[in-house]
Amino acid sequence: MTDCETPQAPRLLDGIRVLSFCHYLQGPAAAQYLADMGADVIKVEPKNGAFERHWSGANTYVDDVSAFFVSANRNKRSVALDLKHKDTRRVLDRLVASADVIIENYRPGVMERLGLGYEAVKAIRPDIIYASATGFGADGPLRDKPGQDLLVQARSGLMASTGSTPTVTGCAAVDQHGAALLAMGISAACFAKLSTGKGTRIEGSLFNAGIDMQMEALTLYYTGERSRERFARDPHLGTWFHEAPYGVYQLSDAFIVISLNPVAKIAEALDSDRLRGMASLDAYAERDRIAAALSEVLAPLDFATVAARFDPLAIWYEKVNDYDDLRVDPQAIYNGIFTTIPVAGGEATIVNHPLKYDGAVPSVRRLPPKIGEHGQEILAELGFSPEEIDRLFSDGALALSNPS
Repeated sequence: MTDCETPQAPRLLDGIRVLSFCHYLQGPAAAQYLADMGADVIKVEPKNGAFERHWSGANTYVDDVSAFFVSANRNKRSVALDLKHKDTRRVLDRLVASADVIIENYRPGVMERLGLGYEAVKAIRPDIIYASATGFGADGPLRDKPGQDLLVQARSGLMASTGSTPTVTGCAAVDQHGAALLAMGISAACFAKLSTGKGTRIEGSLFNAGIDMQMEALTLYYTGERSRERFARDPHLGTWFHEAPYGVYQLSDAFIVISLNPVAKIAEALDSDRLRGMASLDAYAERDRIAAALSEVLAPLDFATVAARFDPLAIWYEKVNDYDDLRVDPQAIYNGIFTTIPVAGGEATIVNHPLKYDGAVPSVRRLPPKIGEHGQEILAELGFSPEEIDRLFSDGALALSNPS
């Protein structure tokens, strides 16, 4: 297939303008989903840049560019403003008037203090779709409490239920799920606006996202009137609510996970009389005994041996990959889930948009922007003259990465 024959993903949100007043991960990632789908996302950030430009986990930078920033800010344009400057109001009013969507994840009350709360924005653009993401909610007893992924993992019960002792997930799972939920709500509101002509007020929170991630587990727990003692289990078992052997086991050369499989079937595959003797047990009530026995049977075996025994019986299992394994996983490569982009004087490997549209993954149309990189073109689109733009820059209301 030649380059010109390579399928291109349709820009489903083409023509939709989104103003993103976002920092950290939940808001920027939500805006990036929309940008990937074709929306014109304008990142409105302070003159010194959003938070995620200035921090990166494991001190990972390409030159001075944060890999954290790179992960969630592709396909966007940047305009950098002093939101408290007296002359910025004219820019903000025109930006709002031009927008279909505003998305923000500041603490409750911040946008109101900036004159950008829902009511103020609606007075300028009555059909605005206004999406807010907070830590715990716009109102309520935890309204002003800082919301961050780890804190929400703890408060939502996710940590308590994940391991035999409280266990943190290996990524910012709540942030990412919250971002996907917010993008889902905005996409639905855009669709509704086509038929009704009306905007929508959308409110999301990390706390609700952390709970939503556990809908199956929480429904089982509360409906079954369980108690917290139910979380205690053999450390090999993956959850508190699945029957054995559901969990992770160590082999002589690797770790594997084994999903929902009849104990009798595993006993046959491993030719284990010990496991055959447990085949008639209730696999949930006796899950600890079964998991402990299975771990001992598997321990001396290597992965190739186990795979050769499991595959003919269609047993559900998988080798536990680390990130080095994942980078060369043939399915990850086939799915095109990773791509490498140029950043500053080097390059970064990023995770692509997770969906395909008409057989294609949305492309990286714009690299993560420099601070204020598109300020001149955006203000020109809003009708500001070159002289007005120069004045806003010289007076300190606007920051530009490449001033003329």
